[in-house]
Amino acid sequence: MIYLHDIDPIAFSLGPIKVHWYGVMYLLGFAAAWWLGRRRIAAGRLPGVDANGFSDLLFYAMLGVVLGGRIGYMLFYATSDFLHNPLILLRVWEGGMSFHGGLLGVMAAGWWWTRKHKLHFFDTIDFVAPLVPLGLGFGRLGNFIGGELYGKFTNAGWGVVFPHAPLKDIPAGLPTMQQLMSAAQIQQDYAAGLLNQYARHPSQLYEALLEGLVMFVVLWAFSMKPRARYAVSGLFALMYGSFRFLVEFVRMPDNGVYVAFDWLTRGQILSLPLIALGVVLLLMSRRAPVLQPVLPTGEKA
Repeated sequence: MIYLHDIDPIAFSLGPIKVHWYGVMYLLGFAAAWWLGRRRIAAGRLPGVDANGFSDLLFYAMLGVVLGGRIGYMLFYATSDFLHNPLILLRVWEGGMSFHGGLLGVMAAGWWWTRKHKLHFFDTIDFVAPLVPLGLGFGRLGNFIGGELYGKFTNAGWGVVFPHAPLKDIPAGLPTMQQLMSAAQIQQDYAAGLLNQYARHPSQLYEALLEGLVMFVVLWAFSMKPRARYAVSGLFALMYGSFRFLVEFVRMPDNGVYVAFDWLTRGQILSLPLIALGVVLLLMSRRAPVLQPVLPTGEKA
């Protein structure tokens, strides 16, 4: 089945202000993290930290996601543009966020918060890890709605036609279908089956399923019982790195450029350290202490 992507990226307008679905998805992700985190705090999953302390942690983490994600994108994927015009970093309305940069931002924020509360860094990261996947899933849905980060051609009788995507994968920058024909013509050609050859993998939805729903279910279930330090963080890193590496095979490389071998992408290279880190942390967890939940009353759960 071929689906024509025809979704308005604007969720609603407030006078001259236009609210994009991508921003709404970010808010949903933060709201989900807040609700899930409150439940884990109430269950004593981070001993010595109350709801107010968690609110501070979430605030720092939100700053880490936004600042780290934006800075990471400019350094990893738009280095030349950033060096030519550093002020482009402030143009957040133009899009461009990096998961790996956001992850580093969250870790930096977590380290700062952990020092303040005199906790072990990885106890904090183990606590935060199950709160992240739903936000990742919402973010990928935002990518799909915005028609960005699309996949390669399926070359089959199914997929999604993205009108704003270049007509060919390589070289990039060719005119889009909407530049060559009117929206009405696109609809007519789609109905006649003339656009089937442009069907692509909805890689955003693949990532929303794997990095969002699957990771959340596995991590939440795994963290329901007390686990050794490093275990939850290690599982998060291993799963995300593996899922991202695999989806990159059907996703268009960033800026349409492969790093090597005509198949290796920058996203895969950035995912390899996460896979390695996940394995190392899981091995370290075999000899690490198990953090027991402590309810706010001081009694063990």
